[in-house]
Amino acid sequence: MTDVRRGLIIVNTGPGKGKTTAAMGTALRAVGQGMRVLMLQFLKGSWHYGELDAVKAFGEKFVMKQMGRGFVKVGAEKPDPEDVKMVDEAWTEGEQAIQSGEWDLVVLDEINYAISYGMLDPAKVVESLKKKPEMVHVILTGRNAHPTIVEVADTVTEMRQVKHAYEKGVMAQRGIEY
Repeated sequence: MTDVRRGLIIVNTGPGKGKTTAAMGTALRAVGQGMRVLMLQFLKGSWHYGELDAVKAFGEKFVMKQMGRGFVKVGAEKPDPEDVKMVDEAWTEGEQAIQSGEWDLVVLDEINYAISYGMLDPAKVVESLKKKPEMVHVILTGRNAHPTIVEVADTVTEMRQVKHAYEKGVMAQRGIEY
């Protein structure tokens, strides 16, 4: 087996907890190895998450941006045009960041939701991933990863919920879920 080194496409998906947390762990590891990390949160935006404060300690080595408004209406309703516009802006910034080669790791947090909600064309994402610079790593998170995203990825992890404290009435805990 040859020792191949190249930027990886990693997908964290599935119905269980931990997709963003796993991406954050990889990002933290990357920063520890001297890499530059950009994390774009496609839908998050209305809540204050602990990780926003934590990454400030890394300065320009680890930049995190909330690109959405928070909760997105899904189901029978079409997504709000404002949310679609914000996803489009997030994707434009994400694609530019990936192709620029300025970042060693680009995390596209919750992009799989944006795709599965019909807010972003998966073909555009796949096309960009296929032409990314050789050493740029990309992590895509969120449930229901599109089959074409899974196909182009090097590593795909599906988080599966076995049980969750919420089922016993325990609400989200500061420092654990946000």
